[in-house]
Amino acid sequence: MLHSDANDQSRGPFQSVSQTPWQGPEKELYQEERQPLEEPYQEGRRPLQSILEENRYWPEAQYYQSLREEPVQTAWQESPPLWNTSGKLSVAPSVRSSACGSQSIAILALSLIIASVFGVGLFAGWTFSKNAGASLAALLPGANSNNIEAAREAAIAKVGPAVVQVNVTSVFGWGERVDHASGVIVDKQGHIVTNNHVVQQGELIEVVFADGNKIENVQVTGTDPMDDLAVLQINPPANMVVATLGDSSKLQAGQDVLAIGNPLGFKETVTHGIISALGRSEVDSSESDKDNVPIIPNTIQTDAPINPGNGGGALVDLQGNVIGISTLIAVDSGFRPANGVGFAIPINQVKLIVPQIVQDGSVTHTGRAALGITSNEVDASDNLSVNHGVYVTGLTINGPAENAGLQEGDVIVAINGKEVDDESSLGDLLAAQSPGNRVSVSIYRGDQPMTLKVTLGELPATG
Repeated sequence: MLHSDANDQSRGPFQSVSQTPWQGPEKELYQEERQPLEEPYQEGRRPLQSILEENRYWPEAQYYQSLREEPVQTAWQESPPLWNTSGKLSVAPSVRSSACGSQSIAILALSLIIASVFGVGLFAGWTFSKNAGASLAALLPGANSNNIEAAREAAIAKVGPAVVQVNVTSVFGWGERVDHASGVIVDKQGHIVTNNHVVQQGELIEVVFADGNKIENVQVTGTDPMDDLAVLQINPPANMVVATLGDSSKLQAGQDVLAIGNPLGFKETVTHGIISALGRSEVDSSESDKDNVPIIPNTIQTDAPINPGNGGGALVDLQGNVIGISTLIAVDSGFRPANGVGFAIPINQVKLIVPQIVQDGSVTHTGRAALGITSNEVDASDNLSVNHGVYVTGLTINGPAENAGLQEGDVIVAINGKEVDDESSLGDLLAAQSPGNRVSVSIYRGDQPMTLKVTLGELPATG
């Protein structure tokens, strides 16, 4: 509700007066006030209307007086806002002025201009928002929830039939045990990729397809304990679906992924998450040989739930490409699984290893960088000039380190400027490199710091 004191007659400056005229001086004052307001100005006496306007509206009157002396543009810049602090529309009092007409026209014109600009701005903003939304949709097809759902469904329909359940029967002194895991069909010849730790103790292996068909007595073509990979061979049935393999070098943290497998024996289970990190080098604690525990390099970390039975299954992008083979889940110091911290072998490593196994039954080309040394971690009892790093105890003859000038007794403290604290950190830094890369190796020889350039070799395959 609009309200203005100027329209409040209950508090006006004049009240009803008695019909009996006042006497004495009061009468003269009364008569003086009764004179017309239009009476010409006389020196020493000012019209009552002028006094009232000055007392009640002097700030506005002074403001409007300035409008007569300055251009209309100045009036616009200095005009007080129509909305007061209370949120109600303020009604400016009426002020008599010969410039009111021109000022009203100017204000009206400015108002029209402002409205036009505001309208154009709204239209432009709407157009920009629409175009920006279209651009975002083009850059991120999954930005729309319906699109994301459709992409997931399409990816599952594409890859799901290529993911099988692998049932492995192990025989022990006290009896048999059947473990459930997963595998991915990777070619039309019926080769299935799974984990080495899935089959390493298996006596009997059974493959169950998504449609329920089973193949028993499946043979192991070969294994790669270093990368926790194994390849199975089946006689391919009619209409067998083969997975499409992606490119793990193009992955980015934050990318949506699906994990498809058979956790705890529940066939064709799909979980959803993102790529949490790339380039993780993780220890495969499932290996029985604890003196030679392999480090799986450059793994993909994901928060898509990976549970027992997901091992050997597919990590898939929303285009339906297999970008990793699920392998590990993190455990805390009490050997309790950590939710949302799982790892997968990057598919590019799988594409390097599997053809070798298919052709030769073993790995001849690991694709892993090596310095060509044997080493120990620095210990305080060694009485060395540094208290961290890796102590070189032996060199491969004509290996990368020996050819670069490293010697027994040198202490490696950094690779390409990144600190080496122990053998684990050295392994992580080498895992991020490829054979043939040239790196700077910072060492201490006695108390003398040195930096040598080393062209990395390739880590040889193990049994």
